[in-house]
Amino acid sequence: MEEIIYVDKPAGMSSFGAVARVRRLLSEREGHKVKVGHTGTLDPFATGLLILLAGKATKKAPELTKKDKVYEAELRLGATSTTGDPEGEVTETGAELPTLEQIEAILPQFTGKIQQRPPIFSAIKINGQRAYKLARKGQEVEMPTREVEIYSLEILDYSAPTLKIRTHVSSGTYIRSLAEDMGKALGCGAYLTALRRTQIADYKLDELPLFALPE
Repeated sequence: MEEIIYVDKPAGMSSFGAVARVRRLLSEREGHKVKVGHTGTLDPFATGLLILLAGKATKKAPELTKKDKVYEAELRLGATSTTGDPEGEVTETGAELPTLEQIEAILPQFTGKIQQRPPIFSAIKINGQRAYKLARKGQEVEMPTREVEIYSLEILDYSAPTLKIRTHVSSGTYIRSLAEDMGKALGCGAYLTALRRTQIADYKLDELPLFALPE
């Protein structure tokens, strides 16, 4: 068999959990174990498009990884999180919240090619170990910056302290880091409360035949 499978991952499920469910269903259907791989993960709290490859289609992984992506994100201003998302320890900063005009004024510094520091709670390897494993042990983790490209960044809605944005980014861009950096630029702090991936390259979530994940 050879299949490309499109999944709308729900919140609370890991990407590997989604892979395992698809593998189980396909293996039951085919009567033998089916190899299933992913072309890029989503954090458990995030939702949206996952592209999975089954059987011989796994050979196409290099064609579908490291592609640009489109996300819709919800930021909470005036607070920070140890993980940059709802799963961390949240601290209120007590800072004055910005106006819409002040937010619009910082957007140019976060478009185009920028230097970004990935979050310490990420799967990036530091000296052969996953950064998040080191961070969970309380070890000091120094993440090197990397160049990423943000093709577009727009405000969808602002009702303080909640800011909703849509952004089109290169592969390797962390939206958690983008949220934190925007919070620093605004002087009030920020973290992600929701994240949805709506597009990978030319694959748009609302135009694809989606694979129904079991409950």
